[in-house]
Amino acid sequence: MTPETGASRLEAWNDRLAEYEAGRHTGAFQAALSRMRRNKLLLIGSALGILVVFAGVLGPVIYGVDHTLQSFRDTHLPPGAPGHLLGTDHLLGAHLLGTDHLGRDIAARLFIGIRVSLAVAAGVTVFALVLGLLLGMFGGYLGGWRDRAIRGVVDFVWGFPLILVAVLLAGGLGGGLFPVILAVGLVNTAAIARVVRGEVLALSEREFIEAAKAGGLSTPRIMFRHLFPNILAPALVLASYYVAVAIIAEAALSFIGLGAQPPTPSLGVMVSDGRNFLRQNHWESTIPGLTVVLLVLSVSLIGDGLRDVFDPRLRHEAKGVESG
Repeated sequence: MTPETGASRLEAWNDRLAEYEAGRHTGAFQAALSRMRRNKLLLIGSALGILVVFAGVLGPVIYGVDHTLQSFRDTHLPPGAPGHLLGTDHLLGAHLLGTDHLGRDIAARLFIGIRVSLAVAAGVTVFALVLGLLLGMFGGYLGGWRDRAIRGVVDFVWGFPLILVAVLLAGGLGGGLFPVILAVGLVNTAAIARVVRGEVLALSEREFIEAAKAGGLSTPRIMFRHLFPNILAPALVLASYYVAVAIIAEAALSFIGLGAQPPTPSLGVMVSDGRNFLRQNHWESTIPGLTVVLLVLSVSLIGDGLRDVFDPRLRHEAKGVESG
């Protein structure tokens, strides 16, 4: 058998192995969809998430009140009270959730605050997921000095508390949403990179990776064709947990004045503005505070549901309990 014939057979065998892996992933994906439809936590979290996204995206359009308008004749109005800011053609003819200490409509500000929280969470997730996947894949697969360098940087960032990194970056860059995204994204990147690196180290010893190496496939092709589909699911599950972390961090930084800056409303800013009037008008702080809780709860339920769907150890434990 000539070397060319042996190489062609090896390449053909590697293609068949790749087809088998693709079919296995397709079957696993269909099974995961079936488990998602049966998972109550995931369904409840998804319903809450859809409600929150709807409020943030379409709420300002439907409600139709400018969140920047002020009226000192309409300060601290209770929910449902009419006011001078609303025209006769307004949909409700009243302030749905009342007004704050400057006479601004709380509902209009709440909808924009939800939009800000969702934007920060999306930016942090995309930033951390892309960078964490790349760092974890390159470090775990390439090994050597590259792995040690990446692991050193990741461990250094991971060693600092999130709020400390966020305060230092946000304070140094002058506040705003970009420093919040950068700070929270860096810490979340470290967490995702650590998990991805461990998955890559385990997968590197599998037969299909060894076959791909023997077949002469390039390193980028092995990483993005064979490793990437296998590590994407656990990375997405972990990223869903850190969406809640991003929402809490943005609210906390905005509460102390290092997040969203006026006139942009934020849930944390609204809680901070209303804390001096808790005895008389508690809704000015409790309504945005409960909204943060609802946001975090929906994301946490989605994360728990995705973990139950994609973690094989939990599925085996559940089967053992049912059979017992």
